[in-house]
Amino acid sequence: MSRDSSDTDRFLRVPPDRGAVGTEQRNTQTMDLHRLSVEDCVARIQAADHDVLTAVEQARPAIARFIEAAEPGFRDGGRLVYFGAGTSGRLAVLDASEAPPTFQVPRWRVVGIIAGGDNSLRKSSESKEDDPKGAIEELLKLGLGPKDAVIGIAAGGTTPYVRGGLAWCAARSEPPLTALLSCSQCQKPPGVGHLLCVDTGPEVLTGSTRMKAGTATKLVLNTISTTLMIRSGRVYQNLMVDLKASNDKLRDRAARIVASITGLDRSASFALLDRAGGRVKCAVVMHHLGCGRTEAELALADCDDRLDLALGQ
Repeated sequence: MSRDSSDTDRFLRVPPDRGAVGTEQRNTQTMDLHRLSVEDCVARIQAADHDVLTAVEQARPAIARFIEAAEPGFRDGGRLVYFGAGTSGRLAVLDASEAPPTFQVPRWRVVGIIAGGDNSLRKSSESKEDDPKGAIEELLKLGLGPKDAVIGIAAGGTTPYVRGGLAWCAARSEPPLTALLSCSQCQKPPGVGHLLCVDTGPEVLTGSTRMKAGTATKLVLNTISTTLMIRSGRVYQNLMVDLKASNDKLRDRAARIVASITGLDRSASFALLDRAGGRVKCAVVMHHLGCGRTEAELALADCDDRLDLALGQ
């Protein structure tokens, strides 16, 4: 396979020694993987996975501080933006892509960027992570401002693609809120507002951050996006009331949510949902106020689309 001059230069260059990075170190509990039975492999991996929850719990104060800082801008129409390379980028895109169907939030409100573009979701393009300017073009397109929150994700905390993108964000005249999410101990990059360090330690398979680090990253992103949605009124009790019933599974879930809140039976809940155009919030307010769809939508609009306020709570 031929290589262009940039590839040749990269392969001739001696890369930095990352041996001190926590996720690159060897796990002393898994030095004998090649000799283990299937059952013992499963047991060893599962034992190591217990470290993930501990690491995420220890990072709770930092995660909460970031969400508290991001909430005012997000509630005022700002965006939540994730970016990363490799597994980190795939998890960024995953969490962003799950927000619209879960919370009916516009797709532009939660954005996931992966180094190398969407082709990298299926085909590895790990060399893209070495470019400190690689994220700038995509970030520039977003027209970021102070209402936005940007999280760069790098399991080892050293990825040039991520650190370069965060540095560019921090240098804006009106910068967004910034954070580095890392699964190794590292220093907060200059100008970056928050360091979310979830120290998962050495991987079962040395350097394979798709494992513990990937699991921890998924947990943290779930926590951040879900909490912001809760705080912006897209959840009532523990129900996804911004759900719009657009297929059989969602119609079933929506009817059960309506029934749970209103006390109506299943048949009546479906009928109410149909009159509400499939919108759970609208259906519940129609029942509560004894009104039609238009009046319910106006009532929700007057309450910033918060169901609790529309119900007088």
